[in-house]
Amino acid sequence: MNAPERPTAVEVHHPQPITVQPPTAPAVPVQTHTVPTVASIVLPDGRVVTGYAIDPVQQEPVAAKPPFSRAAVNVALGGVGFLAVCGGLLLLTSFIAALTAFVTQLITLAAVIFGGWIAVQIFSGSGHSGGTTVNIRKAVFKRNHFNG
Repeated sequence: MNAPERPTAVEVHHPQPITVQPPTAPAVPVQTHTVPTVASIVLPDGRVVTGYAIDPVQQEPVAAKPPFSRAAVNVALGGVGFLAVCGGLLLLTSFIAALTAFVTQLITLAAVIFGGWIAVQIFSGSGHSGGTTVNIRKAVFKRNHFNG
């Protein structure tokens, strides 16, 4: 049989913490006429924390509430603007209708004048009545053949 094996020595490695120096904060110039107050606080476990006291933030005063809601004023102004636009659109449509009627009357007038001028040219008695006038002298017609 085989002899039992002996345990070998175990090496234990303990991690070493890496110490890194934190970057130094830039120096803030302190105004010479005021020196901030330093406050110290004792924590329950006995540690003492010392630092500059921070002035409490003061809230801005609440503005007085206006007598009318902004939404109500905006709705009212929108209604006034809508009425103005509707009035303008009504005037615009009236103008377009009047302009259309005027152009129609101009076209009708031009057609009447031009048609009258053509009628006068057609039905006037002055001048010849149109067509070709041929004076035939000593013409002889034989068997539907013209010899001139």
